[in-house]
Amino acid sequence: MRNLLAIFFLTLGFLACGASGASEPDAITIALWNVQTLFDGEETGTEYSDFRQEWGAEKYQARLTSLSKAIAAMPDFPDFIGLTEVENAGVLEDLSFALKNGYNWAAFTKLPGSALGIGFISRFPLTEVKAHSITIGGETAPRPVLEVKLEGQPMVLLLCHWKSKLGGADATEALRRASARVVQRRLSEIKANESDIPVIVMGDFNLNHDDFYRRGIILCSLLPDDPDAATLAANTNPPDFLVLSSEKPPYSDYFPEDIHALYTPWGQEMEGGSFFYRGGWETIDNFLLSAALFTGTGWEYTDSQVLLQEPFITSEGLPNRYIPRTGSGLSDQLPQLLYLQYLK
Repeated sequence: MRNLLAIFFLTLGFLACGASGASEPDAITIALWNVQTLFDGEETGTEYSDFRQEWGAEKYQARLTSLSKAIAAMPDFPDFIGLTEVENAGVLEDLSFALKNGYNWAAFTKLPGSALGIGFISRFPLTEVKAHSITIGGETAPRPVLEVKLEGQPMVLLLCHWKSKLGGADATEALRRASARVVQRRLSEIKANESDIPVIVMGDFNLNHDDFYRRGIILCSLLPDDPDAATLAANTNPPDFLVLSSEKPPYSDYFPEDIHALYTPWGQEMEGGSFFYRGGWETIDNFLLSAALFTGTGWEYTDSQVLLQEPFITSEGLPNRYIPRTGSGLSDQLPQLLYLQYLK
């Protein structure tokens, strides 16, 4: 199996500006948002075709303005924002400047030659930035997993944008499972070295939290703590899936102890979905939380929500998707907020 999976680190765009230190927070809000093809105003040849026509600096600046106003209109102003579908680190810097709220730290990664990547902007210092990229069967997952660590009162965040289902859900599942394998490995390594540190796995997984049931009891990269799922996954070594739990703290009744269960707010604090596709809501954007966020000390999960409200939705109640031709709208996916409190 070792020749099927290659894990390597990529060069990161990492920005650190402004004050070198910041007071340690006792509560933080984390936002997650797929901002739908946030290209800058310069053409490099990797942009999608609809951004090579009637696109430029003016539309880019207008889009930065609309996105920053939308973020400022969120019910709670986020301290960290995980963003997917961003062209480069310069876009993160421009968005941070447009927000004008102390986003002095950022991290970004993407594969060389790819159109879009993923990144964080933060009001608090980030450290130990890593990117994990995955190749399986000669094919590379389109985006790496970006890992950062919060300084001071430490916490690890893993930002993902897994392979889409374009080409068929079953045909593309291997690449999502390869990404899940990397996350599962990192969870084991973090627990072995820093057993008490909380971990948040977040991003656009291009998979519903309940795809196992939606697709007819099938082995996929996100599995419920279900006896049928455990049976299907029993011979998978190393594990290339994540186990989702609705329990606080998350645990598994049916999987081995070395398979880390993660809490999902979907079906609990969050209802509906973040993406509307073929007449129905999907839960492809997700926060997955480790058991260390439910101990009553240190960072503690308190709540989460999907922003099913204006300006993120239209008058019809659907995501206010961005239209490059007209420059109107925000994104075809809704942002989410996660709330944490530091307990001593």
